[in-house]
Amino acid sequence: MRTSKRTQILEAATRVVQREGVKSVTFDSVAAEAGLTKGGLLYHFASRDDLVQAIHQHLADAWEADLVAAAGKPAAEATRDEQLAAYTRVAVQSATRAELLLMLEGSTNAAHAAVWGAVTERWAPPPPPPPSAADDQAALDRFIVRLAADGLWLYDSLTSERLDPGMRRAVADRIAHALTREGGREDAD
Repeated sequence: MRTSKRTQILEAATRVVQREGVKSVTFDSVAAEAGLTKGGLLYHFASRDDLVQAIHQHLADAWEADLVAAAGKPAAEATRDEQLAAYTRVAVQSATRAELLLMLEGSTNAAHAAVWGAVTERWAPPPPPPPSAADDQAALDRFIVRLAADGLWLYDSLTSERLDPGMRRAVADRIAHALTREGGREDAD
C-alpha cells in the first residue's frame, strides 16, 4: 500500500525534528525534506501548529500500534497487567531524539500532552492516589513497573552507552515478570 502524502509529510517533519529540533519545523524546512512545495503542505496543514500537533499524533499512533502488537490485542481487550506488560515490552525500543524532543516540548502544551497522555492512560496505570497508596500494593507495584519501563526506554537516549539488545530484552522481561511474581496475580479490570 502506498504511503499517503500526509504520512510522507509527517515522516519528513519527524526527520527534521530528529536532526534539528522542534523549533526547526517550518513549512519551508518540511517542504524541502518531503520534496514538496510549501503550498502542498498548506493543503494538508493550515498552520505550523496544526503540523506540529499532527506530528505528535503520528508518533503517538505509531507507539500505540507497537503496544497493540506487543499485547496481541487492543488495550480495551487486555487486562491491566497485560497492558502494562506490553508497555514494558515496548520499552525495549530506544526512544528516538524526535520522540524525546516532542514529548518534552509537548509537556508544556496541553493539546500536545493530551495526545501522549491518551496512549499512556490506555496502557499504563496512573500512579496510585496519595493517601492510600500503601493500602493498594497491586497499584503501587504496577506504578513501580511503569517507572522502571520508562527508565529503560530513556536509558539509551540519555546515556552514551548503548545496552546490548539481548540485555534490553532481558531487563524488559524482568520488569514485566514483576507483574506476576507476587502470587501469580492477573487482574481482570
